Amino acid sequence: MQTVDADRMEELMGRFVTDLGAAMQAPLMILGDRLGLYRELAAEPLGSEELARRTGTSERYVREWVRGQAAAGYVSYDQDSDRYFLDPEQALLLDAAGPTFGGFEIALAAGKTAPRLLDAFRTGEGIGWHEHDEGVSCGTARFFGPGYRTHLLQQWLPALEGVEERLRAGASVADVGCGLGVSTRLVAEAYPASRFVGFDYHAESVAAARREAREAGLAERLEFELARASDFPGTGYDLVMMFDCLHDLGDPVGAARHVRQALAEDGTWLIVEPRAGDSVSDNLHPLGRVFYAASTLLCTPNALSQDPRVALGAQAGEAAIADVAREAGFTRFRRAAETPFNLIFEVRP
Repeated sequence: MQTVDADRMEELMGRFVTDLGAAMQAPLMILGDRLGLYRELAAEPLGSEELARRTGTSERYVREWVRGQAAAGYVSYDQDSDRYFLDPEQALLLDAAGPTFGGFEIALAAGKTAPRLLDAFRTGEGIGWHEHDEGVSCGTARFFGPGYRTHLLQQWLPALEGVEERLRAGASVADVGCGLGVSTRLVAEAYPASRFVGFDYHAESVAAARREAREAGLAERLEFELARASDFPGTGYDLVMMFDCLHDLGDPVGAARHVRQALAEDGTWLIVEPRAGDSVSDNLHPLGRVFYAASTLLCTPNALSQDPRVALGAQAGEAAIADVAREAGFTRFRRAAETPFNLIFEVRP
């Protein structure tokens, strides 16, 4: 029998308690967002009774919730006044416009497929994005949207050779795997001379994207269509964009070949992927843990639901993405930009 190292065991137990507490925070944080509890605490320090009155909630529930949030470190507590508040950093993290709640929505919604995932592990069968709770698609848009709003127009497009000039002059653009169309609308709003079409195979996401485009007054030059990455219609595109979705495809090389056929001769393929190194050891850190978890719950099951069931995974890395592009016949591939969460690639025929 092996001897148990007491210090190592204590370290693992501490990690377990931390992870268990984090997992149990997910529904509580969604409640805090939807009930406006964080918003009120960001405005001024409040006791549980006043917080409940301002949000139209039950004080007894709120008391337990806010104490738990203070224990988690998401809310600050002043013992002398018995009031709770958000410091500037907590308020920024818990801003409704940020990515935090989208991440927790994804985690909660993805967990609902656990019984099917149990079978999938045994059979190797896939689970498509369309088979998940709607919180997956809505949470994904909410999680990735802030990053796109911060970087897409300011850094990523300017890093692509000659693309901004084309967009200003009037370009034809396809956003493949567009989901709810957050990225597509951002670029369409910024470049009124160009025309845009977003493609996704998920009917509910396409319908929602169309509604948002109409409400934004973009419907005349921004369309959304139901189509897969391997057979979306149109040719002569000056720019094809794929945001955080290439690794989700069951046939990434087939999709890349179709992109090459759909591009104009001097067109550009923009690929945005989760930040990852090329080896397993490069990705063994907190961000890698998040991406590997999402890949196990969502990305890999989706790829395995589509023939020929090639599953790159969310931590594929730059070398694997470059191999996809080269196998599809592209000759130019470079990392154009990067953030702490994403790698941005420029690909040309």
